[in-house]
Amino acid sequence: MRPWARLLLILVLSAADGRSCESVAADSAQPLSKDAWPFLRGPDYDGHSTETGLADSWSSAGPPLLWARQLGQGYSGFVAAGERIYTQYQTLSGQVVACLDAGTGDTVWTYRYDWPFEMTGLYPGPRATPTLADNHVYFSGPSGLVGCLTDEGRLVWSVNVVKEFQGKGTGFGYACTPVVEQGKVLLAVGGKGASLVALNAGDGSTIWQAGDDSASYVPVLPIMLNGRRQVVGLLENALVGHDLDTGRRLWRREISQGYSEHAAWPIYSEPYLWFSGPFRSGSQLLELPAEGDELRHVWQGRLLSNDVCSSVLHDGCLYGFDLHEAQSKLHRGSRGTFRCLDFLSGKERWSTTQTGQASALVADGKLLLFNDLGELILARADADHYEELGRASLLPGEICWTAPLLYRRRLYVRSQTRAVCVYLGDPKHFSPPTDRPALTIASIPRQAHRDLTPLLGVEPEYAFDVPTPAWFRLWFVTGLAIMGVAVAVVGVVAGAMRLVLGRLPSIPVVRWMFWGGAFLLAAAGTTLLSRWYNDFVFTWPLALFVLYQVTVEQARGGKARLSRRAIAGSYAVVLCFLGGCMAYYALCRQLSLVTEWAFLCGFPGALPISAARLRLTRGGRSLPGVAPLLIGLEYTAYYWSSVAVLLWRCQIVGGP
Repeated sequence: MRPWARLLLILVLSAADGRSCESVAADSAQPLSKDAWPFLRGPDYDGHSTETGLADSWSSAGPPLLWARQLGQGYSGFVAAGERIYTQYQTLSGQVVACLDAGTGDTVWTYRYDWPFEMTGLYPGPRATPTLADNHVYFSGPSGLVGCLTDEGRLVWSVNVVKEFQGKGTGFGYACTPVVEQGKVLLAVGGKGASLVALNAGDGSTIWQAGDDSASYVPVLPIMLNGRRQVVGLLENALVGHDLDTGRRLWRREISQGYSEHAAWPIYSEPYLWFSGPFRSGSQLLELPAEGDELRHVWQGRLLSNDVCSSVLHDGCLYGFDLHEAQSKLHRGSRGTFRCLDFLSGKERWSTTQTGQASALVADGKLLLFNDLGELILARADADHYEELGRASLLPGEICWTAPLLYRRRLYVRSQTRAVCVYLGDPKHFSPPTDRPALTIASIPRQAHRDLTPLLGVEPEYAFDVPTPAWFRLWFVTGLAIMGVAVAVVGVVAGAMRLVLGRLPSIPVVRWMFWGGAFLLAAAGTTLLSRWYNDFVFTWPLALFVLYQVTVEQARGGKARLSRRAIAGSYAVVLCFLGGCMAYYALCRQLSLVTEWAFLCGFPGALPISAARLRLTRGGRSLPGVAPLLIGLEYTAYYWSSVAVLLWRCQIVGGP
């Protein structure tokens, strides 16, 4: 590579990385402070903070705001040590680990480790949270890349564990936050002979690997049982325990069969281990065995099915959100009940529907709940009843699934693109920065949250999953039927015009009447037909196909097309097509439909047939029935090409 090219590449990568020589040189190694929060769930992996002196309530304006900023795509949480906090996100330039100033939110350094992950998908960006240990930052990305950085943001080592160990079970993107214990980076990977893996924290080499079960999205949980350190893995279909030093499997319990994702943390209180199942399967409590003994089942119930938000244990009671739906919803708040259960019996102490789906922290005898609508709720950690002490809307308009961080009486929360820091101590002790404008929660940019699910008629229970073959067939046949209805309607209208005007409409008029009617029927069909059929009937792809056909019609030759008016009309048609595609994508994304981009990819499949139809029907002359037949073939090619691309892509990445 030429010297000037090498220099240009260094400058580009430095800009993307977000670091400057000055900022890196300013960094210095800092040992973890006693109040550090080095792991997603805290130093003891349990969602408990030792913070005290939190305010018992807030004013109507909410707690004081320290800072708010745009961050980038991702679901990564925060960890903290000294005057710095760490997280992960992505921009157009790629995924990064970011070190921020805890007091101001300013970027200290970033390290770019990968290209963006599904930037236009339903779940863009990294999901795992960095971990701090021994002046180093450990991270993992959706591709399975795991790495170690110095606290100055320089790479020490990296390895892709999904590729290295042929990991399975994390088709929506690797989300396992690294756990660092006794010089080992512990990870659930899910490969053959590598369900759980321990890497050397110093160089990334493999210390041990064990187990054959596929993984899920939950990090491993280190526990102490009978004076011995173990590693618990909540995998896709099994719950396992391994020796921390050797990786030897100590016990295993099968908990499900087939596809069964787990994202919520298990909870341990020696010798009891509680875990929750997805998809309304409830939760259960096990008593872990001494050496050579069998697992003992304590209780199992239908209450407290956690999805993306984990529960906490406090004074013998579990507090968490019991999801009533099959999946959390990206386009609206998820429906369910926040419950308090007795830990040892599983019996409910109280429940409320006031919180929404919320991640929970316990501190100073209080529950800090951050729900998926961006609301922060302060409640009493009371086993007898639910008592709300305060509520503030911090990040409305975006779904918030990331657990909050409480650090030095400051709470750090984020949405999919933004981050906010508020002060939860006594407001009398709050000293806002003097070199910055005073901020309040009201000054945070508001985003309107619109629930557009009524447009679907019947909301798919598993909107994030690939549609079933039966659905694909139903939607295709419905599209053909709608075009048949449009033909019949145009025929009736044309007959009426002949009776009234004494002549039939021209072929161009008939053509535009047909496409206009088909578009209106397709646009309204999803809502109306789904309600009538009591099942999800997706007709919007036909509306896209109609826009495509109208655009194709502009390709017909003729001198009239050379007029200014005709040229302007052609531009308008093309803009309508592009606008319709953008509107379709935005609606599907807002409604969490996995088909958001798939039916934008099938047009090339229809182009050869479109070209043949234009040639055969040039000048309005063709054999009877040829044009409708070719249009039907075009729609078939477009529709099934889109389906093929969706299925191919999902097979390649292992999930939608």
